[in-house]
Amino acid sequence: MNYRDDIRNVAIIAHVDHGKTTLVDALLKQSHVFRDNQKMGELVMDMGALERERGITIMAKNTAVTYRGVKINIIDTPGHADFSGEVERVINMADGCLLLVDSAEGPMPQTRYVLAQAFKRNLVPIVVINKVDRKDARIAEVLRLTQDLFLELATSADQLDFPVLYACGREGVVSTDPAARGKDVAPLFDCILQRVPPPVIQEGAFQMIVSNLDYDSHKGRIAIGRVWRGKVAARESLVCLAADGSATPFEVAEVFTHLGLTRYQVPLAEAGDIVAITGMKEVSIGDTLASPEQPDALPRIEIGEPTVEMTFGVNTSPFSGREGQFCTTRQLRKRLYKELETNLSLRVQDTGSADTFLVKGRGELHLSILIETMRREGYEFEVSKPEAITKVVNGTLMEPVEDLLIDTREEFYGIISEMLSKRQAELVDMHSDGAGGVRLQYHIPTKGLIGFRSAFVTATRGQGVLNSVFLGYQPWRRELASTRNGVLVASDEGKAVAYGLENTQERGQTFIEPGAEVYEGMIVGTNPRMTDIAVNVCREKKKTNMRSSTSDIAVKLEPPLIMSLERALDFIGRDELVEVTPLNIRLRKKLLTQTQRLRATAASRRSSEE
Repeated sequence: MNYRDDIRNVAIIAHVDHGKTTLVDALLKQSHVFRDNQKMGELVMDMGALERERGITIMAKNTAVTYRGVKINIIDTPGHADFSGEVERVINMADGCLLLVDSAEGPMPQTRYVLAQAFKRNLVPIVVINKVDRKDARIAEVLRLTQDLFLELATSADQLDFPVLYACGREGVVSTDPAARGKDVAPLFDCILQRVPPPVIQEGAFQMIVSNLDYDSHKGRIAIGRVWRGKVAARESLVCLAADGSATPFEVAEVFTHLGLTRYQVPLAEAGDIVAITGMKEVSIGDTLASPEQPDALPRIEIGEPTVEMTFGVNTSPFSGREGQFCTTRQLRKRLYKELETNLSLRVQDTGSADTFLVKGRGELHLSILIETMRREGYEFEVSKPEAITKVVNGTLMEPVEDLLIDTREEFYGIISEMLSKRQAELVDMHSDGAGGVRLQYHIPTKGLIGFRSAFVTATRGQGVLNSVFLGYQPWRRELASTRNGVLVASDEGKAVAYGLENTQERGQTFIEPGAEVYEGMIVGTNPRMTDIAVNVCREKKKTNMRSSTSDIAVKLEPPLIMSLERALDFIGRDELVEVTPLNIRLRKKLLTQTQRLRATAASRRSSEE
């Protein structure tokens, strides 16, 4: 069997915020792929605006460095469980993986998931315990927990023999000894060359599976993947083997490889390297590009099932078409189905209504990122509350269940326990660090997790972190009891004024400021009671010839609660929608008028009595 000893392909996998992208920064900068006078900043692989704003990796990306004459292709993967589909589609390009574990937090739910994916593909693991400079670091215990995780997930004895390195990604240093401070990342590079196997060179004509897609206005579609067999050059004839078995011929226009953040053209690429190919008109992730002389299709990329669904529909509010550039059904449908080309975890279905589409994803964050991306592109639409996807197995109704891990203070354990018990969560494990901190592990239905994050932040006063990962399907338990109070609904269309908001704030907390445009049926606040109340926030003070005192002139309002997209999705009920436009996020009732809502309530009551 032949190997290419001049290449290593390695994926970096970890739980969210364990320092993957920061460590990649150090690898790039210390490999001298940038000019000495080039200012690159931090988190250079997080190029998207949303990635930089939220501080998380959303899309998997690949880069490359050279070390001692060997090209190391590095695949940076997301750490959040909602984007685990990104890990599944690109991890097949690697031969080894760097598993990063935080020196204080230790293995987390996503750590278990990504390590299981790596073992499933027989990747050679290298453990990097990161952030060793933390004051609360517990390196020895974290190593023990990591070893226990390997014992639990390993599929062969060879996978238990893994090297361990100790890093501070922020400072760009790696060491083989936890007691010694490293000088640079050279020990990590050396370990990659020694432990990650070189790519195997298979005999035969060209063959490559498409793991990622890009687009250039001049070059068109760009297919990215690892060459598994043969060679490829510009002007060469290939075929694209699709999921339906069809073979579409095309001519390669250009062949590119990566170095640093640059994609550069090469005359020829061989098996083992990660390349980008242009020239095809239609291609999808999972398709195989092969030589027409030996058109063998590789196994398609397996992606786990979505667990959460919601509807996307054309905006039907009275303000429809005012703020968005793309507002029609055709435009919305085209954009959603285009997302399927690169977002493999997503599912889109037509519904009985021509204006509404059912969209399924891995979690609330997965879907909210899509909504925010479309909003910034100029789309205007409305979405429903996320709901867990159920299925019937052997006549039994099943629902998705997640492994929830919470780190917070001991003083908040009581309120968290009370909140989660109402959401059908089961306590699995509890651990105290002896310094006031506590780690709680629950198994909770996905339906119980929807809407919990914002309530959790409020209950813990921001002193808590929660993470979850899909555990599997279990028999349906029961419907959740309502955990939300009623809302304040605008009764008239117009502009909100201070006088009307002052009267409204006597009944609850408001979501809007004076001057905001409202329409009948729009949700403008929350009610402490369980019932909905219609309010007139546009009501102005009647003009008279007399004022009782000067205090009537100035109206003092409490600051409104401004709803972010994620908080709005958490907050709304099943009879409500979130109106999303490039300029605003509004909450509204599905039935806008009070008369419609009263009739619907009466009809629902009659049907339940029958």
